[in-house]
Amino acid sequence: MGLVEKVTEVLYEVIDPELGINIVDLGLIYKVDVKENNDVIVTMTLTTPGCPLHDSIVGGVESAIYFLDEVGKVDVQLVWKPAWTPEKMSDKAKTVLMG
Repeated sequence: MGLVEKVTEVLYEVIDPELGINIVDLGLIYKVDVKENNDVIVTMTLTTPGCPLHDSIVGGVESAIYFLDEVGKVDVQLVWKPAWTPEKMSDKAKTVLMG
């Protein structure tokens, strides 16, 4: 398993505290890049720009990735375009939230 896959896998452990669903199934992770020196860049968004749990979620992402021994530095880039919409959620997350 490559490092991109390992990073994506540990991000399933980061739960949005308000919704109780992991950030991957919520569709908040847009891209995971790994540089030659194993530095990881995660491009992600949040459900709303004014999300009060911004620091908690971003900190959770960083902590989860740093858990992997082979990772160098972690850079979480928060973007607002494209904006998050419920359509970005996995079928699993949609079932949990919308029945």
